[in-house]
Amino acid sequence: MRNTPSLFDYRMVLTLCDCQSFRLAAEVLAMSPSALSRQLAALEANLGVRLFDRDTRNVSPTASGHTFAQLAERMLNTADNVMEEFDAHLSASRGRLTIAGLPSVTVGLLPGLLKSFAEQHAGIDLRIMDALSESVVEAVAAGRADIGFTAGTIAARDRLSFHPLLDDSFVAVGAARGPLAEERSYGMGELIAMPIIAMEIGTSVRELLDGACQRHGLALSPRFEVAHLATAGALVAEGLGVSILPTLTLPVLPMERLIQRPVRDFGAKRRIGLVHQQGRSLSPTGMAFLEHTKQNLPVLRQRELHSSM
Repeated sequence: MRNTPSLFDYRMVLTLCDCQSFRLAAEVLAMSPSALSRQLAALEANLGVRLFDRDTRNVSPTASGHTFAQLAERMLNTADNVMEEFDAHLSASRGRLTIAGLPSVTVGLLPGLLKSFAEQHAGIDLRIMDALSESVVEAVAAGRADIGFTAGTIAARDRLSFHPLLDDSFVAVGAARGPLAEERSYGMGELIAMPIIAMEIGTSVRELLDGACQRHGLALSPRFEVAHLATAGALVAEGLGVSILPTLTLPVLPMERLIQRPVRDFGAKRRIGLVHQQGRSLSPTGMAFLEHTKQNLPVLRQRELHSSM
């Protein structure tokens, strides 16, 4: 059974075809003529065919040598293309990156981040999955997404590597002429006494709201429970209740019809971070996006806060 020729074997044959001299080919290949002769003899023995006719001065390819040289050129070009693609992978200039994220992140932060990232990494195919917190965790854990933006809930911290990015404060949101008409901060006790429109159990927002109520010994009894922020915003805008939400969610809501008020004693912030599988290094594209996010998020977040005020 013959051994597969090495890339050096292919390069040697092409060099001999070009130089038609052992001495010149040896100089190009940075080896002695005798070592080159032995290498060629070993290749011919492996292939079971003579590739070159040679005398003391000249070397010329046989018919099989010509055929092998053509194949060698294809092989070396393929190898060069492979390394170019791998170098592009390492430099994060090509590839695919699937990002899962909470709706508030995919609407409030990702567009700005993706715009600037895509300008610097035009060859990367970016795909977005917007999902609730637990679904983001599941997508990353199962490998359907490379990275995810989610809240630092117990589920996210226990199952994935979590890189904190920002802390998101909670505010009360209501209709302009509703229970929050008075321009001041509100306490949890008086807010919970109002009709509450809450996110459903299993969302990061609900987990933190339940925790705030427990810290104050308050019983949360929502008037409505919803799965989507847009639904919560529509119900609040109709005056059906108030909601207690992180500021990052505000771009999802019809804020032109709503008002926001500080919550003075919520007692916690929603920590937003980037997650990926534990025990596995991020791909170069993933690392590039993580670094890009860390560098650009503070400025982008400041713009978002100003626009929501």
